[in-house]
Order: sequence, then structure tokens, then C-alpha cells
Amino acid sequence: MEFLKTVIKASISAGICIAVFLAAASSSPTAHGNTANVTYVAMASNFTSAGKEIASAFEKETGHRALLSFGSTGKLYIQITNGAPFEVFLSADTQTVKKIETDGLSIPGTRFTYALGKIALYSADPDLIDNNAEVLSNPAAFNRLAIANPKTAPYGRAAVETLMKLGIYTDVKDKIVKGSNIAQAFQFVFTGNAQMGFAALSQIKNISEGSSWIIPSHFYTQIKQDAILLRRGETNPIASAFYKFLKSEKARRVIEKYGYGAN
Repeated sequence: MEFLKTVIKASISAGICIAVFLAAASSSPTAHGNTANVTYVAMASNFTSAGKEIASAFEKETGHRALLSFGSTGKLYIQITNGAPFEVFLSADTQTVKKIETDGLSIPGTRFTYALGKIALYSADPDLIDNNAEVLSNPAAFNRLAIANPKTAPYGRAAVETLMKLGIYTDVKDKIVKGSNIAQAFQFVFTGNAQMGFAALSQIKNISEGSSWIIPSHFYTQIKQDAILLRRGETNPIASAFYKFLKSEKARRVIEKYGYGAN
């Protein structure tokens, strides 16, 4: 409970909607009575499925728990800088983790790239996307195009870069609906509130329904996702153990399983 109170306080200080945080923190320690032998991990929302599987493997191997809170990288950064008691941070980019280093909130020398992100254009309609970009140039094919907020989410920035690379950003910008993070953008599409949208490849990797186009990597700046051990985790051996587990072969296999490149 104390953990949740501290993060809510950090969210209020940062001007972040508490409801958004609560949705992202569904796996927070408030759901568990015992907070011994745990570490608190802030994790970019695109890594939700892979992160949960890695945390499960970590618990199975060590007997310790990693309690995960998900959100957009930008909002997690704001929470951390406002005192949220996270001990490990898995970002969706490199720049934010470098800012964490500059702010003096991390253990020096612990930043590393844990995954290389990829994006895809996805629709729940199996006939809408024909494994290419043609549908984006057909104004009659869709009314809404979902992307993550490019101001706070690296996957949103990659989506905008892709649209600009295709030379159609101006044509489609009035149809864009923005999710606060890539998870919300994907939900817009999956629930039919948007005919299609840009998703992390990891989100659709194991989905058989719908249609998609995996965006060529040269269409957007490489999404290097960095992790770092935060200063608050310096004296917690469970935080260090989870950080090391992220570099293990078991974690690497999970990361690749969900469509990420391994650095």
C-alpha cells in the first residue's frame, strides 16, 4: 500500500491522471499482501506481454517477484523523477534512460539495450491490410488511424516517421487518434474503435486474427529499448537479480519470441 501511495503522490506532482496510472499498475504490489523478496519495476507498455513472461520465469527460477507497473516511457520517467519508488526501469527508448543517468537517479554503468523494437500496421479486419502500405493511401478505407502519443511514446514517434517517409502524413493526420501509450493505441484497433493503427510487433506477434504489414526498419529511427538499475534499487539484491536476469539467455529467448530484435 505504501508503494502505491508513493507512486500516486509522484503522479499527482507530475500532473498525471491517477486513473491512467492505476490502469497501468494492475500488477502492482497492492494486489499482494507480502512485499518481501520483491523488486518494483517500471516497464514500457509495449513490453507488457514479454515482461510478464520474463517476470514469471524470474520468479520460477529465483523464488523472488518482480512487480511490474506499465505505462508510456514519458510518463514513467516523470513518475520516477517525482519520487516513485521504482528500482528497475525498462524504457522504450535510449534517450529517456540517458536522462535518468543525467538526473543522477541510476546506478552508473548499468544502462544496456535489452530489446530492439519493431512496429507494424495492424487491423482487426482480416481483409483491410494487404501486407503493404496501399491502404493508407485510400481515404475511403478508414476513418481512424491509431498511434501512440509521439510526445511521450517512442512507438508513436516511429509511426509518425513512417507516415512522413511514405509522404502521406499531411493526408492522414486528421484521422489520427492518439493513445497515451502503445497499449492503448492497440486497444483502439483491437476493439474496433479505429479501423487500423500502428502497433508494436510484439503486440500482434502471436495474434492470428486480423491483417498487418510489418514496417521496414529503415522507415523509422531504430527503437533501441534500454534498461537501467535505478538508485532506489541499489540496496535491494532482488532488484540487482532481476536486472541481471534481463541479460540471461532465458530472457533473451522470451524477447525474441515476442518479435523484438536482441542487441
